[in-house]
Amino acid sequence: MPLNLDITALDIAAFQDQLTLRWHDEAIETWHPLADPFSSLVARQHLANFELWHTEDAARTPNATDADLARVKRHIDETNQRRNDLSEQVDRFLLAHLAAKGLPNPDAELNSESPGLIIDRLSILALKTYHTREETTRTDASSAHIERNQQRLAILLEQRSDLAACLHRLWTQTLAGTRRFKLYQQLKMYNDPSLNPAVYRKSEDVSLA
Repeated sequence: MPLNLDITALDIAAFQDQLTLRWHDEAIETWHPLADPFSSLVARQHLANFELWHTEDAARTPNATDADLARVKRHIDETNQRRNDLSEQVDRFLLAHLAAKGLPNPDAELNSESPGLIIDRLSILALKTYHTREETTRTDASSAHIERNQQRLAILLEQRSDLAACLHRLWTQTLAGTRRFKLYQQLKMYNDPSLNPAVYRKSEDVSLA
C-alpha cells in the first residue's frame, strides 16, 4: 500500500483484512512494519487490536489461574495504551500532511470523530468480521448457530461499509475545505503511575512501611 493519501477507506478496510488473514496464518514475529509510514501506522494500530483480541480471549479461558489473569491484565493495559497512541499518531501524520496544503480549514464544520479513531473502529470490525465468518463455517456447530452468525456477519459487513464511507467522506471533505477534524488525545490515566491512585497510594504505603 504505497503512500497515497487519496486512497479510499475501502482500501484501508481491505488492507486490514489482508493483515488479519496473514496474522492468523503466520507467526506475528515474521511480520515487519512496512516502509511506507502511513501504511505502517495503520498496520501497527491494527496489530495492537489483533493482539488485544487474542489476549482478552486468553483471559476468558476457564482454567486460567489468578496469576494468568494478572499477567494478561497487565498485557492488555500495555497493548491498549499502544493502540490508543497509534490512533493519535495516525491523526498527527494526516494533520501534518494537511498542514502542508493549508488545511484543515479552521472555519469548516468540525467532525466529532477523527480519522485515527475511525480507522481504529474499522480495525475492530475487521477482527469481528473474520471471527464471525469463522463461526459460519464450523462443522461442529448447529444449523441455528450457523444461521445466527450469518446474520451477524451481514450486519457487521454493512456497519463496516457504512463506517468506511464516513471515513472517505470526511477525508474528501477535509481536502475540499468543507470539513475539519482535530487531534483528540485519549489522555489515559491508568498506565501513568503518577495519575493512578491505586498505584501511587500503594507506593506511598510501601515507602512508609
